[in-house]
Amino acid sequence: MSDDAEADSVLAHPAVAPDATAAYGDHPDQTMDFYAPRGGEGPVPLVVVLHGGSWRQRYDRAHISPFAAFLARRGFAVASVEYRRGGADEGSAGRWPDTLDDVATALDALPDLVPSGLPRADLRRTVLTGHSAGGHLALWAAARHVLPPEAPWHRSTPPFRGVVALAPLAHFGLACELGVCEGAVEQFLASADTAAAGTAGVDTAAVVRAQWADPSALLPTGIATTVVQGRDDATVPPQLADAYADAAAKEGELVGVTLLDGVGHYAPIDPAADACAVVVAEIEQLAW
Repeated sequence: MSDDAEADSVLAHPAVAPDATAAYGDHPDQTMDFYAPRGGEGPVPLVVVLHGGSWRQRYDRAHISPFAAFLARRGFAVASVEYRRGGADEGSAGRWPDTLDDVATALDALPDLVPSGLPRADLRRTVLTGHSAGGHLALWAAARHVLPPEAPWHRSTPPFRGVVALAPLAHFGLACELGVCEGAVEQFLASADTAAAGTAGVDTAAVVRAQWADPSALLPTGIATTVVQGRDDATVPPQLADAYADAAAKEGELVGVTLLDGVGHYAPIDPAADACAVVVAEIEQLAW
């Protein structure tokens, strides 16, 4: 199935309202939705979901809510995080440093917000997952302890059991070389002035920013990590997953890469697709 057909299937699912919502900041986008586990009793793993959309303003967490609800039906407690996207130009990708600020703040707020919003969630069994640009954010968030201490998002102790990244923008250099997502990486790394002008060029500061934002530059993490990727993904080609795994191997770390035949970019977050069941199995393997 083509990426366009898979996207149509994903977007055909109506958005699923959460069981609760909590704010982790004052901005309207600084919020997270909670989906309580269905069935069973007692503590369950927490899955934190980070949506994709090339970090662009027009894509919010609504499109991934059926996936979040699907995880809840499979017995997980789920927190789906919104974050600031875009910029002065609605079509631009990301908002530096706000996008990373929000993800770091949201994850640091989990111990305060989750007990009331998801009382059955076991924070000691937290797994991060994210799709596309959200997969980048999941990999990045799990590597914050690798950042230099002067980085504003540095955290000394990683609090996560593992990461399952779905078709992630995991290697910035190769993504730029291949022109992935219409120059999203270049836009994300660009200065505010450059982004406002609608220019896809990367300024000098972006080179430094890449060292702090590119998951392939933040290795090894010491956290169990799996990438799930469709072999037919034309939006974020599987070469990025391979490049990330190769970068990890050079640092002595094993990253699992699950390549799915006949699968494009969106099926891993489509509850109606077989690929989504594979994703759940990967999360279960790390969470339980």
